[in-house]
Amino acid sequence: MTDKQHLVNRVEDALSAIRPHLQVDGGDVELVEITDDMHVKIKWIGMCESCNMSAFTLRAGIQEAIRSNAPEVVSVEAVNGV
Repeated sequence: MTDKQHLVNRVEDALSAIRPHLQVDGGDVELVEITDDMHVKIKWIGMCESCNMSAFTLRAGIQEAIRSNAPEVVSVEAVNGV
């Protein structure tokens, strides 16, 4: 397994831990890309696309989960949303 694939797996594991909380409200999130300079891009799905709490969820939930699994990640940003 390459280092990049290992990083993708760790980020996906973090997202999997968050997904049940999002799915309760009809939303979800998917990994779009991890750039070479360690920026993670996600896409909101379902109700999360228009939720006014998405920015808070991104900072307090998703970013924290990803950075605890993959501390080398510099930032997490949504490519869609409010």
